[in-house]
Amino acid sequence: MSSTVVEEEDVVVAEGLWDARTTPAARALLDSAVRCFADRGFHATTTRDITAAVGLSPGALYVHFASKEQVLFEIARTGHQRALEALAAAPADGDRREDVRRLVAALVTWHARHHTVARVCQHELGALGPEHREVVLDLRRRFTATLREAVERGTRDGVLDVPDIDRTLRAILSLGIDLVRWYRLDGADSPELLGEAYADLAMRMIDVRPR
Repeated sequence: MSSTVVEEEDVVVAEGLWDARTTPAARALLDSAVRCFADRGFHATTTRDITAAVGLSPGALYVHFASKEQVLFEIARTGHQRALEALAAAPADGDRREDVRRLVAALVTWHARHHTVARVCQHELGALGPEHREVVLDLRRRFTATLREAVERGTRDGVLDVPDIDRTLRAILSLGIDLVRWYRLDGADSPELLGEAYADLAMRMIDVRPR
């Protein structure tokens, strides 16, 4: 992937992502790190790459972050937290089918709209130190638990047909997350349209239809 394409996408991708208390300089460094990590990978990116892209000296990164790994942790933690917030914001009205459908649509829509950040979160997690990795994995567990609870409720009520919840959840999550490898905001489908389409596909896997 060319860095030019990533830069154009991240004007939208990073909007509203970082904490409001993040300083403009730290935000610029995080945006640059997302572009660099997505383009080159964590290990092939230097701190000079990150700072040079925003017109700062190499040492400027250490004014705001303890290390390059700390930058990656902030990206991964924030990305997972924002995805979890997107699921929590999906409205629930007691209709078990629709509750699951809305969660899947929210999952897909978020990962499509923020696909560059999400790609870094998914592909560079192994570069985190043990303590930071555990923080992010805990967010992942909460993420999965949110969807699991909705599927389990629908299964108990007999409106969803899910013989193996673990395998089904892996399939649905893979469906919604793997798109970060190929999705582009300037493609044929908007994030919302893709979210609705993928939610329909997920429901075909687990929905109980009347005869």
